[in-house]
Amino acid sequence: MTTSFTKRIPAGGKWSGRISRGKSITFTAMEEGANVSLLLYYAHDTAERYNMPDTLKAQHTAHLTTGNVLMSDNGRVLASITADSLGWHDTISGYASRSMIDACYGKTTYQEKRNDWYRSGEENFAVELFRNGLTARDVVPVMNLFSKVYCTEDGAMHFVSGHAKKGDHITLRTELDVLLILSNTPNPLDPAASYPSVPVEVTITDAAPVQKDDICLNHRPENRRAFENTWDHTLLTEGGVR
Repeated sequence: MTTSFTKRIPAGGKWSGRISRGKSITFTAMEEGANVSLLLYYAHDTAERYNMPDTLKAQHTAHLTTGNVLMSDNGRVLASITADSLGWHDTISGYASRSMIDACYGKTTYQEKRNDWYRSGEENFAVELFRNGLTARDVVPVMNLFSKVYCTEDGAMHFVSGHAKKGDHITLRTELDVLLILSNTPNPLDPAASYPSVPVEVTITDAAPVQKDDICLNHRPENRRAFENTWDHTLLTEGGVR
């Protein structure tokens, strides 16, 4: 595959873009301790977006890795996870708010620190949503790439420090045209005493067509039904499938 786009998102950085179906989006951690919070919407109708409860319920899991798909609230597949070096990405702990960042790492301002001030997912998402014609009301539960959070039987949530190492990566394949919004900000459960400073590289290439033996298609019967819903939608709106 030929690389068509590469973007490095610095610590505290944000990015959004509309990406057509049939692309592979690979995220690579440049250092240990990365966390990138991700929002995903259908590009042609942003009222349809990643649905965390349906995604987890349909696939009988609380975390995502290779073979899993990110389902929309219309029962379609927005993106599939085709490769993953970690085996676990957080879906349940949300994103960091301004008050969380101030409480954990100390209060900073742009006027004082310029581009080194401590950004939050809350602010980054608000900016990128506005740039794409949306508002804070359109925020939904995020997927936290590179983070591992698990629950014990008493319901307590536990963050696993050092889960992601330098060079770890995850690849999403877009199954519909999507609006992707990213915030490279700390996981809200990260106990680190200092603000994490881990750049993440995003590389977008053309993806190979989905084959009959595709791991995401065959992961669960619910996945296949979601793919069929997606293909039907594409056939009706675009006149065909890849």
